[in-house]
This record gives sequence, C-alpha cells and structure tokens, in this order.
Amino acid sequence: QVQLVESGGGLVQAGGSLKLSCAASGRDFSRHAMGWFRQAPGKEREFVAAINWSDSTLYADSVKGRFTISRDNAKNTVYLQMNSLKPEDTAVYYCAAPAISGLDYSSLGHEYDYWGQGTQVTVSS
Repeated sequence: QVQLVESGGGLVQAGGSLKLSCAASGRDFSRHAMGWFRQAPGKEREFVAAINWSDSTLYADSVKGRFTISRDNAKNTVYLQMNSLKPEDTAVYYCAAPAISGLDYSSLGHEYDYWGQGTQVTVSS
C-alpha cells in the first residue's frame, strides 16, 4: 500500500522559513517525479514545485526564488524548503507522485496518482 506522509507544517511569521517533508512508503519512488501542491481556503488547488527522477526542477512563478524542492532517494523522501514566506503562502500543502516511473515533472494535478493527507502552513503578517 502506497502512502505519502507530509510533515513540517506550522505557524510562522512573514519572512520566516519552514521545511516540509514527504515520506513515501509502499514502493520505491526514486525513479518517479514528485510534486508539491497547495490549497488555500476557498481557492482551488495550485501547483507549487516538482522534481523529476534526474533532479530537474520546476516551480510556480509565485514561489520561484523562495522555495526549493529536493529529494533523498535513500530515504524515499522529498522536501520543500520554503524561505521568505508570505501570508499568501498560507495553505494546506500536499505532496504527490505519479504511479508510473520515469516521467518528467508536471504542474498538472491530474497527472499525479498518489497524494498525501496534507500539512497546514500558516504565515502570519
């Protein structure tokens, strides 16, 4: 049974940093693209960042230069380092993975098959 479990969310002041983790279990995701998405109250889910199996990365314009996605294949874990946080970054953050390995990264949620339960990030002004 595949599971993605996010952690690391919390409350932080504007300008602060948080590092989210997404621990995968049930299969080896080292050859899979992985993505981070977020959903704020009353808004649709949006793409944040993605990394492919060769560690190429893709970012939403709104987080480029502030967020960094990375992975540790030995731990089957993907990370999202978030710096210079803004109140508009407040959302539930989800990690996701496609079922098929070897695919390039994608900003489209429907191309991901596995999703975590989410972790809340709240940025106060």
